[in-house]
Amino acid sequence: MALFLFVNNALTEELYKNNHNIHGDDSTFKDFLKWQFNGKNPEKIAIEVSSEFNDANNLPTNAYAVWIGHASFLINNNNINILTDPIFSERASPFSFIGPKRLIPPAIDIKNLPPIDVVTVSHAHYDHLDLPSLIKLYEINSDTLFLVPMSLGKLLKSSGIKNVVEMNWWDTITIKDSLITFVPVHHWSSRTPFDKNKMLWGGWWFENDTLKLIHLGDTGYTYDFITINNELGSPDVAFIPIGAYEPRSIMKDSHLNPQESVQAAIDLKTSLAIGMHWGTFTLTDEPVLDPPIQIQEELNRLNLKNLFVIPKPGAIISLE
Repeated sequence: MALFLFVNNALTEELYKNNHNIHGDDSTFKDFLKWQFNGKNPEKIAIEVSSEFNDANNLPTNAYAVWIGHASFLINNNNINILTDPIFSERASPFSFIGPKRLIPPAIDIKNLPPIDVVTVSHAHYDHLDLPSLIKLYEINSDTLFLVPMSLGKLLKSSGIKNVVEMNWWDTITIKDSLITFVPVHHWSSRTPFDKNKMLWGGWWFENDTLKLIHLGDTGYTYDFITINNELGSPDVAFIPIGAYEPRSIMKDSHLNPQESVQAAIDLKTSLAIGMHWGTFTLTDEPVLDPPIQIQEELNRLNLKNLFVIPKPGAIISLE
């Protein structure tokens, strides 16, 4: 595997530390506790899962994506197979007996994946960095490269995963003919109550001669979307979170609501947005089925009905 890493010297470790305060979550622990005691308990509803990928005799020969669930996508960009924020576990939690439980199974069984060239992790939260899944993926294919934000490499390496590269905002790496850039978004990161923002977070940009793609991971609404467009151009396809947004007093700095998701697509000047980060875990107060309804209402209001696609998990989405 061809592998070249360019470190942007302008983004030093000191700038990374300073940017924690610019981009981090501004809600307090008191706010969080108040929400936990007074928050809603939305009805747990399983959305429909397609068997298209599992039933396919042959994978598409052109670029495609499959939503596995939450922020997990299998992406083929005509060059490499990419897996984003893979979580195949039953719970998004450090424990097997408590924590957010899946509403739907992964749309692709981890054993049925094609050979994965690159796994990207957006940040350390348990619904995006599922260590048991990463370990299984490495056991299946030890040639897979794991790309993670700054200060997260130690966690993977201590679990036996060797092919790990940490990246700072705007760092780039070339794999085969694909250029991958780690980009800033407005979120935060932690694994325990004691390590908030000790590790970086961000989104991932994938570019080759035929496609420009971006996966935003988790993010609140931010000027970074315009900056990304100014620096890297307009993505052909943007994978944008649309769920986990209520109550706004707690979630505004961390998660887009559907109206902001549409605005993010507009800011990025993408040709197509694909909705994610809903319908897999019940993390917040909005009804499970609410995000795509609100997305459609906003698209209708702005007369942008073809901008967003909300796929079924397991459906094969053509990227060309």
